[in-house]
Amino acid sequence: MRKAAVLLIAGLTTIATPAIAGAPHSYTIVIDKMKFAPIPPVLHRGDTILWVNRDLFLHSATAANHSFDVDIRPGKSARIVLKSAGAIAFSCKYHPGMRGVLRIRP
Repeated sequence: MRKAAVLLIAGLTTIATPAIAGAPHSYTIVIDKMKFAPIPPVLHRGDTILWVNRDLFLHSATAANHSFDVDIRPGKSARIVLKSAGAIAFSCKYHPGMRGVLRIRP
């Protein structure tokens, strides 16, 4: 009987979780010292990314698949909404050595 109650509670928790997990979230990726960080390990379609440039140089966040391309002036920020799922490689078009990958789930 006790085991059944625990399983029932665990099942109810699992049912409630997707509604909470499905809400879009906002994340900040900072550009500093010619690097993008922190890059969230998992994102979802509909999430927002705020790119913040703390460097002294103009940078961009440019997707290899052309799904986004934003220029970010020094001391400024830019915001994008993730519209497609998959692993999207990105870089700075002005400094090609600056790279990262966004892993976006549906």
